[in-house]
Amino acid sequence: MNNGDRSVVVRDLVKRFGDFTAVNHISMETRNGEIFGFLGPNGAGKSTTIRMLCGLLTPTSGQAIVAGYDVARQPESVRQNIGYMSQKFSLYNDLKVIENLRLFAGLYNVPHKILRERIEWALDMANLKGQENLITGTLPGGWKQRLALGCAVLHRPPIIFLDEPTSGVDPISRRQFWELIHHMAEDGVTVFVTTHYMEEAEYCNRLALIYRGKMVALGTPTELKQESMKGDLLLVECEPLGPALEALQGTPGVLDAAVFGNSLHLVVSEAERGAAQVQQLLASRGMRVSKVEKIRPTLEDVFVSLTTERSRTREGAA
Repeated sequence: MNNGDRSVVVRDLVKRFGDFTAVNHISMETRNGEIFGFLGPNGAGKSTTIRMLCGLLTPTSGQAIVAGYDVARQPESVRQNIGYMSQKFSLYNDLKVIENLRLFAGLYNVPHKILRERIEWALDMANLKGQENLITGTLPGGWKQRLALGCAVLHRPPIIFLDEPTSGVDPISRRQFWELIHHMAEDGVTVFVTTHYMEEAEYCNRLALIYRGKMVALGTPTELKQESMKGDLLLVECEPLGPALEALQGTPGVLDAAVFGNSLHLVVSEAERGAAQVQQLLASRGMRVSKVEKIRPTLEDVFVSLTTERSRTREGAA
């Protein structure tokens, strides 16, 4: 990858607040036109990282280059060359749709001679043509979301940061929003998005899994599902579910156990031996087992497995 292909380059990025380390030596690169996902639970350090990359927070140490600018030394240049959409939409609810667009065009220094063209483009992209005079606060959540995205990209930035952009939005609006993201990426825009929705993570070209401020895995969704799981995954359908889970947790050879719907997902050292062991153990406890089979892990399985392993390592070191 040559330098022209690197939209965001991060090396050993650290952010501390007093004694608390929110971001702990994160390194990564994104490519032009890539949808790069930051996946992790609330409090993992995703939003803090985004705010540093947007020039809104100064790193404690390490380096981040965004659109060719150093976020610590040139934060204003960074902000002029990116779009940013936060978890809580930064729209003004008492303004009309068109007034919000004009306001953000001014904030992003959109030249007056192309202002009408850019606003028309944003309205078309957000599917809000004909709704220009509606008060923003009266819009449904999905419409607000599309308007916020339109406001964030009025100046046609090469990179856009979306921080939990679909939080609290209904599934249909969420899918429509992701269609917009893919169209932007097809036009060469690099999209950096944080999420804790596992199904959304599947839409990304590559993912960084973040846990307690550290990156625990990096790769495409397929790579993570195929290569990041330590051990094999078993689907176990049995009754009663709760006692079965208690019986299997901590059993030698069972690395992790969790409820998934009406079944259990078990991470075992080796599938064939683990399946026989599980059936024997549950039968000896008088539990009915209707199915035990090896399955492909989901991103959620991978994430739970990796974070559980990290938690055990941390507890063992304590």
